[in-house]
Amino acid sequence: MFSLIKQWMAVSLLLVGSVAYAADYKAGVHYDVLDEPVAVLADGKVHVEEAFWYGCPHCFHLEDRIEPWVKALPADVEFSRVPAMFGRAWVRHAQLYYTADVLGILDQVHHKIFKAFHLNKQRLLSEDDQKDFLVEHGGITEKQFDKVHESFTVKSRMKQGDKRIRSFKISGVPALIVNGKYVVSASTAGGQDKMTAVVDFLIEQERQAVAAR
Repeated sequence: MFSLIKQWMAVSLLLVGSVAYAADYKAGVHYDVLDEPVAVLADGKVHVEEAFWYGCPHCFHLEDRIEPWVKALPADVEFSRVPAMFGRAWVRHAQLYYTADVLGILDQVHHKIFKAFHLNKQRLLSEDDQKDFLVEHGGITEKQFDKVHESFTVKSRMKQGDKRIRSFKISGVPALIVNGKYVVSASTAGGQDKMTAVVDFLIEQERQAVAAR
């Protein structure tokens, strides 16, 4: 009996601690609230988007935290990435991202692109370098790449992505945007290691808001 009481007290303290910890996350301090929410797909899910750039070392380091976190997300949370285009190199890398996505090989090359840039010093800025990379690591043909790289679909996706990034009102990456309403960065969260914890808090906040309707 005493053992059960101790277990109950331990769980209670843990829950109280979790609530207190979550209560410490405040708008304007640990995350920013957009004045004008950006529309997300009305599918009943909580949408989390990562704004990033392949050339950003902070984005590269965040990948090791993001990947296992994404795999553990519940079914009612949808995660996606949006490449930022704040410079010429950023635009070229966004085109590489959307090309890989349209070709259906993004999952297998995304992290490899990061590693190629930051560990192997491959800038992947020219069309030929991007083609060689995706042919080697994505298992596609040169003809498939040529058909997609300058396609209307890729260019449209780039235009839409750029518009979305600018709607988030961010000036740097990486940033995590929850349901088009809240922006979490390393500076607001208090470090990269705390970003996903703040996002988890916001996901639960959005989930409760939906349930209360």
